Amino acid sequence: MKYITKEKNEYRLNKVLDSILYITGYTIVLFLVDYIFNSFDIDNYWYFLLTVLIIYVLNKTIKPIIVRLTLPITAITFGLFYPFINFFILKFVDFLLGTHFQIYGFWSALLISIVISVMNFFVDNMIIKPIIRRCDNE
Repeated sequence: MKYITKEKNEYRLNKVLDSILYITGYTIVLFLVDYIFNSFDIDNYWYFLLTVLIIYVLNKTIKPIIVRLTLPITAITFGLFYPFINFFILKFVDFLLGTHFQIYGFWSALLISIVISVMNFFVDNMIIKPIIRRCDNE
């Protein structure tokens, strides 16, 4: 299996490996947040997995569109608006799953979205990009 693929003159991580890394990252983050905060509740492990998959799909499909639409406000706020995009995604997942996935309170949802933003940054810059650089040099 190839780890790196070339798409549009750009080297990217294999989509399967990329998906596994992000889903693992979301799982770890949501597990830690569920363990630490009382204002965050997921019914059972099946809904936990469903929540992770929904967040992953929304981050790969809807989030790039929202990021482009909100680019001016993100630039004006020097990037401080970016976690609110994750906040809206979390609230949408809360709406979709109803009582099986609950985030109680605005501030806890915002804090969780900030943690998810930091996790995305670290997965990109500390895991995915070094793998691409290392395999590109070989």
